[in-house]
Amino acid sequence: MSRKYEGLVVLDTKGKEGSVDEFVSEVGKVIEANGATLDEVKQLGRKTFAYNARQIEGGVYVNYFFNAAPEAIEDIKEALDLVEGIYMHQYRRLG
Repeated sequence: MSRKYEGLVVLDTKGKEGSVDEFVSEVGKVIEANGATLDEVKQLGRKTFAYNARQIEGGVYVNYFFNAAPEAIEDIKEALDLVEGIYMHQYRRLG
């Protein structure tokens, strides 16, 4: 049974070669490779953190809307933990 989810991913683009769009696309491919079907990707832009965490001042916020089975969320989390340049990611079920 597939459900709709929203994933908020904060990217640390410091020292990343290439464009932000390529990095956003790369993360989307990782999500799809772990059993999800992307519906929409919204780049929310670069935001500064309230305090310096892990020696970075801010990150690029991206919302991924996708359909996936509930058990696929753990696979997605584990896969994105391995991607260098992702500061933080969290998910919530919609509807």
